[in-house]
Amino acid sequence: MKAIRFEKPGGTEVLQYVDVDLPPPARGEVRLKHTVIGVNFIDTYHRSGLYPLPLPSGLGSEAAGVIEAVGEGVTAFKPGDRVGYPSGFIGSYAESVNIPAERLVRLPANISDEVAAAILLKGMTVQYLLRRTHPVKAGETIVFHAAAGGVGQIAVQWAKHLGAIVIGTTTSPAKVALAKELGCDHVLNTREPGWEKKVREITGGAGVPVVYDSIGKDTFMAGLDCLAPRGIMVTYGNASGPVDPFAPGILAQKGSLFLTRPTLGHYTRTPQELQETADDLFAVVASGVVKIAVNQRFALKDAAKAHEALTSRQTTGATVLVP
Repeated sequence: MKAIRFEKPGGTEVLQYVDVDLPPPARGEVRLKHTVIGVNFIDTYHRSGLYPLPLPSGLGSEAAGVIEAVGEGVTAFKPGDRVGYPSGFIGSYAESVNIPAERLVRLPANISDEVAAAILLKGMTVQYLLRRTHPVKAGETIVFHAAAGGVGQIAVQWAKHLGAIVIGTTTSPAKVALAKELGCDHVLNTREPGWEKKVREITGGAGVPVVYDSIGKDTFMAGLDCLAPRGIMVTYGNASGPVDPFAPGILAQKGSLFLTRPTLGHYTRTPQELQETADDLFAVVASGVVKIAVNQRFALKDAAKAHEALTSRQTTGATVLVP
């Protein structure tokens, strides 16, 4: 089969489209033939070495497909089942994989493979952010960075469904317009100095109870200035680079703030948690509350082009690879 591999960290030039032999699935595994593969910003962190992987390695952690074979001991799934996975595995940039059955979720009939591959990691991330890390309440004002991105598009729609007043942020006039179309009540451009002061103005000086930040270095410190006393900074990504080290006393100075750095893996530790998180997501998508835009499609062999589009912030919505 064909797969993307890389032998050293670096730019997109390190990605290789190669032939790989796939053995039969081991005990507890299934062989999954991919139909659509999700592309996520964390894939660029793995490729660049920001989040190091043992090398040489495959890449990617999200896909949807059909089970071709099951290994010994697998009873929850059978050949022909439509399934997907959002994390806990590296190597989705491939035509087929052997993957632990416990990391799979069943796909309902009303969710297509393309939508599943586009939403599993991003949408399940939104589920734990809005429903569990800081459960969003009706009438709350929240700040959600990168509102026009893959996670942001899902989050804005879901937060509005929950009754929140959403202050979305982005970095270009075109993305400002898109964020407004998605339902943001206010949209700020974080490349304009003083954007955090506008958050205070919008909230009458009170600040917000939560900031969801996937940008990192460029927005973190200003984001702390958006928070009300005892507010929570949820930093879950590093699109502009990792946050610079800082003294914890800053959190006291700015209002006894809370800080968390969550990951999907810690919110889906069991097969039951994993499926429940996915089912909550599938329900809001199937109902039409959250509409999914798959705006970029690349062939698997063109994974480097997908990464270039992602890191240059030329993308909106979801990006997928097609084997």
